[in-house]
Amino acid sequence: MKNSVFGALGALLLSAASAQAAELRLSHQWSTSDIRHKVAEIVANEVAAADVDLEVQIFPSQSLFKAREQYTPLSRGQLDMTVLPLSYAGGQQPAYNLTLMPGLVKNHDHAARLNTSPFMASLEEKMADDDVMVLVHGYLAGGFAGADGCITKPEDVAGLQTRAAGKAFEQMLAAAGASIASMASSEIYNAMQTGVLDAANTSSSSFVSYRLYEQVKCYTPAGDVALWFMYQPLLMNKSTFDGLSAEQQAALMAAAEKAEAYYLEEAKKEDAASVEVFRENGVEIAEMSQADFDAWRALAQGSSYKAFLEGVPDGQALLDMALAVE
Repeated sequence: MKNSVFGALGALLLSAASAQAAELRLSHQWSTSDIRHKVAEIVANEVAAADVDLEVQIFPSQSLFKAREQYTPLSRGQLDMTVLPLSYAGGQQPAYNLTLMPGLVKNHDHAARLNTSPFMASLEEKMADDDVMVLVHGYLAGGFAGADGCITKPEDVAGLQTRAAGKAFEQMLAAAGASIASMASSEIYNAMQTGVLDAANTSSSSFVSYRLYEQVKCYTPAGDVALWFMYQPLLMNKSTFDGLSAEQQAALMAAAEKAEAYYLEEAKKEDAASVEVFRENGVEIAEMSQADFDAWRALAQGSSYKAFLEGVPDGQALLDMALAVE
C-alpha cells in the first residue's frame, strides 16, 4: 500500500514538473540565412541559455505553414510563434494594412518610435482580440529600381510597367501613371530580363538576393527617407505565453529585447549593404529627397490612404495616430 502511495505521489510530482517544461513551435517563410530567421534564432538560443525548461523549435522556409497561412493557426493556438509581415493578416484585420502603407514610415529610427507609440498600442489591442501578442517589433525597408532610368519622384514611373510590393503601393503607383504588374519578388529578375517589367519596388534584401543589379540601370535605396517599410514582427499566441511560468515568460521577454535591438541594427545594415552591391556592379545610385518623399505621400493620401479609409471604420483615428509620430 505504502509503495503505491509513493508511486502515485512520484507520478504527480513528475506530472507537475513536466507541466512546467514546454516546447514552442515557431514558423516562418524565410531561409536560414535571412535576418528574420536570425531574429528567431536569438530568441530560441537565449531562452535555451536561460535554462527554464523551455525550448523554441524553429520551422523555416514554410516547412510548417505556408507564408500567408500562419496568422490564423497562431490565433487559434495551433502555432505558438511566427515571424510574419503583419499586412499578410490584413484580410482578418484590415487595420493591419497600415503596416505596409507608402510614406507612413520615413526611416528605421522613425519606425522604432512608431513601435512604442499609441498607434502600435492600438494595433496590439486588435491582436489581443485574436489571442496574439508581439514579442519582437521590427520593420524592414526597401526601394525602387529602374531598368532604364532612375525613380525618385512620382513622374518617374509614368507609363512604366511596374511591380510593387503590396496593394497600397500598387494603388499609389497606378495614381502616378504606372501600369501595374503583380508578381512575387522571385519573378522580378526574369520579367526585367524579358522586357515585361520596366521598374520594381521591393525590399533591400530581395534586391540583393535576387541579383536584380544584373538587370537594372539605376537603384534608389532606402536612405534618410524611404517610402517602403514593412512591419514584420515576431508574434506569439497570447494564451500560450500566459500559460508559461513566470521564469519562462521573463526568459522570453529578455530574449525578445535582445532580438529587437539586433533586428533594428541589422535592418539598417541591409539597406547600406545593398547600395554597395549595386554600386560594385556598375548600377547608378539615386537618392530620394524630402521633396520627393512629400510628393509621393501626397499622391498616396489621394489613393492608398483613401482606399484604406473606405474599408476600416476606425481607420482615420489609426492613420492620424501613425502620422502624429514624428
